[in-house]
Amino acid sequence: MNITDIFILIAIGLSAGLIAGTLGVGGAIIIVPALIYFFQMPQHNAQGTSLAILLFPVGLLAFYNYYKQGFVNFKVAVIVMIAFLVGGYFGSLIAIHLPAKTLKVMFGLLMLLASFKMIFGK
Repeated sequence: MNITDIFILIAIGLSAGLIAGTLGVGGAIIIVPALIYFFQMPQHNAQGTSLAILLFPVGLLAFYNYYKQGFVNFKVAVIVMIAFLVGGYFGSLIAIHLPAKTLKVMFGLLMLLASFKMIFGK
């Protein structure tokens, strides 16, 4: 890994953190496509690496700022967190057995559908 790669990785991390902290979206929206584009990482590797990045409490400081302002519903957070844990486990079992092309299309469609819903939805 050269110095340019390190700077690109830092830019990816800063971008994902800023967008996650500002808009409350998962960093994977930035991280997965960036790893594929800049490092030609296969879809499975990009998703696995993104999960490894997000596994540790990278959102802790952003969460703390929202918490200080009273913008956290802990009951909802705990219920979704537990369900997310279970869903993440089973989702990863499914994903690792899908062809990379299928996974890439599914990821792209999800981002496309989410963007249309945000732009044109009520």
